[in-house]
Amino acid sequence: MLIGIMADTHDRLPLIEEAVRVLNEAGVDLVLHAGDFIAPFTLDTLARLKGDMVGVFGNNDGDRVLLSKKAAEYGNIDLHSACAEVDAGGLAIGLVHGDDPALLAALLEDGSYDVLVSGHTHRPLIGRYGRTLAINPGEVCGYLTGTPTVALLDTATKETRLIRL
Repeated sequence: MLIGIMADTHDRLPLIEEAVRVLNEAGVDLVLHAGDFIAPFTLDTLARLKGDMVGVFGNNDGDRVLLSKKAAEYGNIDLHSACAEVDAGGLAIGLVHGDDPALLAALLEDGSYDVLVSGHTHRPLIGRYGRTLAINPGEVCGYLTGTPTVALLDTATKETRLIRL
């Protein structure tokens, strides 16, 4: 199974459109979004993903009620509050935004997940902590680093690669 991973889209529609195009062309089965959608209108573009999307809210997602209502209009977007658990391709995956460092550290220390996806820092990071593969795909928006990225995870091999948008 191929999973697309993104975070920190921050309303930047041209790059969100590019991320959707890249992930659709890659043939992802599922997309995980680690938060900071910002405005509900971003979901109109994200709904064009060919696969399902599971997302969590970030620290900059202000109107969570409207984001949730908008997500419910689409059959392929499932939004959660602070964290989500996903079983995909035989892997237990945790999904958080990452703005709570104590929560992030506790989830890594616990080792309950095969993969832990987070965002928030806007900087990509792929590494191991014990048995857990930690993935931060960086930022789609490109505002802080100037380098918009998404990640792809092959659940069979656990191979993860960054794609620059």
